[in-house]
Amino acid sequence: MTGFAPGDEVIGYAPRRAQADYVVHDAATLARKPAVLCWEEAAPLSAVGVTAWAGVEAVRPQPGETVVVSAAAGGVGVLAAQLARLRGATVVGTVGPHNLDFARSLGITPVLHGPGLAERLRAAAPNGVDAFIDTFGAGNVQVAIDLGVPPQRINTIADGAAVRRYGVRSQAQEDAFSPGLVERLAALVAERRLSVPIHAVYPLERVRDAYVELARRHTRGKIVLSLVLSPEGHP
Repeated sequence: MTGFAPGDEVIGYAPRRAQADYVVHDAATLARKPAVLCWEEAAPLSAVGVTAWAGVEAVRPQPGETVVVSAAAGGVGVLAAQLARLRGATVVGTVGPHNLDFARSLGITPVLHGPGLAERLRAAAPNGVDAFIDTFGAGNVQVAIDLGVPPQRINTIADGAAVRRYGVRSQAQEDAFSPGLVERLAALVAERRLSVPIHAVYPLERVRDAYVELARRHTRGKIVLSLVLSPEGHP
């Protein structure tokens, strides 16, 4: 018994099966989509939303602490940064030069990524960094270690070698997913306490173009594929 009826709007997670007009999915792993959410906002929550939640939960930020989030304008990072702020933490986010103002608009203290990052983070967080959420790799875990962050308060989804070397955490989507959590995230978005920035929306027939843009690694938030429905409600 799922409680769903034909025509209900739901959010799911179907790796390697979701880019299609029709998908068969286990109803027990589906979450209800709030009517006030558009599909572009709702669709990313079961993947990047849950991944961001897992990373924040792994380092357990406390009110008044300082948390660094790498790639804080990216799909996972922008949600992790906001979720850490909802827990009362001060969030410092590493971003590119074109995302400085964007980060500030979300209450994130921006710091440019790249060489010299550790020094810039020390200047942005003079009282020290309590936790570090790495969504990009490229040496960010090493920076966190150099800043004195305890390994148990570092989470990475992008640096397996650092997990093996330092014993840092690597909680991700598969460690946290549940329909209840997706609905909790959807409620935060519906209440406008959590923003899901959408970089671009591509129709399904342009899926290749979407991946080409994603590979450039200059997106702000998520790239979303869209199905255009007919007046009868069919793709």
